[in-house]
Amino acid sequence: MLLKTEHLRSLNKTTALMLILTMLMVTIQMRAQEKTPSDTTEVAEVLPPTQNPFKPVKLDGVAAVVGDFVVLDSDIDKEYAQLNASGVSTEGIPRCQLFGKLLEDKLYIHHAIQDSIEVSDIEIRSRIDQQVAAFLQQTNGDMEKLLRLYNKEDEKSLKDEMFEINKNGRMAAMMQQKIVEDIEITPEEVRQFFNSIPKDSLPVFGTELKVAQIVVEPKVTEKAKQDAINRLKQIREDIINGSSFATKVILNSDDEASKPKGGKYTLNRKRPQMVKEFRDVAFSLQEGEISQPFETEYGYHIIQLDEIRGQDYVVRHILIIPEVTEDDINKAKERITKIRESIANGSLTFSEAAKESSDEKETKHDGGQLRNPETQDYSFELTKMDPELYSQIENLKDEEVTQPLAERGRTGDVKFKILTVTDRFDQHTADYARDYIKIKQLAENNKSFKAIEKWQDEKIVDTYIKVNGEHRKCTFSSNWLKQ
Repeated sequence: MLLKTEHLRSLNKTTALMLILTMLMVTIQMRAQEKTPSDTTEVAEVLPPTQNPFKPVKLDGVAAVVGDFVVLDSDIDKEYAQLNASGVSTEGIPRCQLFGKLLEDKLYIHHAIQDSIEVSDIEIRSRIDQQVAAFLQQTNGDMEKLLRLYNKEDEKSLKDEMFEINKNGRMAAMMQQKIVEDIEITPEEVRQFFNSIPKDSLPVFGTELKVAQIVVEPKVTEKAKQDAINRLKQIREDIINGSSFATKVILNSDDEASKPKGGKYTLNRKRPQMVKEFRDVAFSLQEGEISQPFETEYGYHIIQLDEIRGQDYVVRHILIIPEVTEDDINKAKERITKIRESIANGSLTFSEAAKESSDEKETKHDGGQLRNPETQDYSFELTKMDPELYSQIENLKDEEVTQPLAERGRTGDVKFKILTVTDRFDQHTADYARDYIKIKQLAENNKSFKAIEKWQDEKIVDTYIKVNGEHRKCTFSSNWLKQ
């Protein structure tokens, strides 16, 4: 709940959940036990006494070895299964192409270890807890059904497999980030990139809209704020006198996301995850210390620092959201109705009203203009727009403003907003001046791609790599065969 959120989600929750679910269909193979694997493509297992104990049985072929890691024949089949489960047609995807992707993944992970890139086990396990909670929502909280679904004997074996998947994936991603982290692009490079594209190959951008909004939240009374502070002070005193923090979380906290975990979050000094006020208090505590009540945009908190592990701070917190009365809600609705009227009668422009009256800090100083989290500009491509946002503005005419809309705010309380479309752009071929930000992103992506390509070429030369059997007949874009 305390994570900073964008105004729009790039993926809806259902799509994101399905992507997470399909990850479970692929079991990442464990690191090879030997530093210099043999050339055999057979793996022996212990056979029952009735069979010849000296006869090797082929369980799975070793397709390739990359550094300390192996790629099995079955891994390629699992990649196909993962794509199919995600709804992606695999008809036009050659087996060699998927095999090449697996080689790249292993190369990233191998060198992440060589470069001492560390992945926090606490972070991974926290992510797994969130994933399992999401999975259980799909089975109505039935863990046995979930285990049957993924053919696991118990919760531990499910989480162990998820741990390998998440950790390896995180390591590969961090290695890629390290390769491109220092890449910057100049306006001249953007211009050269754009001019290098043949005129008949320039990208076409779909219909785009610019959207602005004004948000009004119910005002919390000073009495309600002080009641929340006093309540937290009493909870803090009870914990100091021996009460369980985790129990107090369950009984009192308004943070539904962390309540099942006893209010626990893991913060990292190098990766800001929470609002600044929360981080500042957490990083100022000693192990075992409990903070005094403090305020963030979400409400009032107390934090206990459980443990410091290098850059990781394991904390527990309790959130109390000051009570908002029905009268407060009605006053907020009246206020946004008056704001809309002042815009409709021409007393104020939408931009002026936003700067003067909106309660949304992120947008009010931009005249209420929403920023696209994908491109960081103000345009939203119609076909990629968040469905909920699109449904709110799809029927608006130029300069028209929606009626007040009620929705739940970040603290769970109701808030009101009005929206307008400030500009429209029809589908068009890329224009350097008008689409500079998008072209800059394409140029930066192209530069990053070339940097990763160069890194791969260099590391393939320096890394032990062996491709076995029929896989040597593949045509690769990279020199995996070292020919």
